[in-house]
Amino acid sequence: MNTLPIALPRLLAVLATALLVIPSFAQGQTSAPATSPAASASQTAATGQPNPAEMMKQMIELAKLNDNHKLLANLAGTWSYKVKFWMNPDPKASPSESSGTSVTKATMGGRYFVTDVTGMMKMPGADGKMKDVPFKGMSLDAYDNAKQKFTSSWIDNMGTGIMASEGTYDPATKTFTYNAEMEVIPGMKQKVQEMIKIVDKDHHTFEYYEDRGGQEAKTMEINYTRKK
Repeated sequence: MNTLPIALPRLLAVLATALLVIPSFAQGQTSAPATSPAASASQTAATGQPNPAEMMKQMIELAKLNDNHKLLANLAGTWSYKVKFWMNPDPKASPSESSGTSVTKATMGGRYFVTDVTGMMKMPGADGKMKDVPFKGMSLDAYDNAKQKFTSSWIDNMGTGIMASEGTYDPATKTFTYNAEMEVIPGMKQKVQEMIKIVDKDHHTFEYYEDRGGQEAKTMEINYTRKK
């Protein structure tokens, strides 16, 4: 998720407020005593906003790494993967199978993780027959301290949209669960759920579920193995 459009206005708002407050405070020193803590608290309650110093302190705290970022760091590395893909939601149907390589790297000091995926996918051609098609994908994953949720965005060469999802982590099952909504075709929105289960430090699985007419259908399964 690109946080620049969100973080930049917040930072500019803090700085702009500080520029307004500091000069008036400095000028007021020659004619009036400093504002008392009680008056400052009253002003904060009246405006519903903390003062600039408190806002900056909070933003600094929210920028710090924690154990949730360490969880994402466990998925960094180079992985080989094998995919099973079901075009037909019938669980008895035979899946299409393919493989590839996934590389995940930390950026911004470990606050975000960028993944590049390269492989082949079996897709139906214009004649209806399955054929191998080059596949490229990319994700940006993070833990948003303000939202207290894991966030992820995904793009690939099979479309032009960006899928944004939010999720949680269950330490008991070592599973990330993300939820999102897609609109591949205009006017046709579809809810999806992704589950990433950590098997051990060298293996994890990915399962993808689609809401098809109120029925949840598993349409993809990926098994990852760390390359050594």
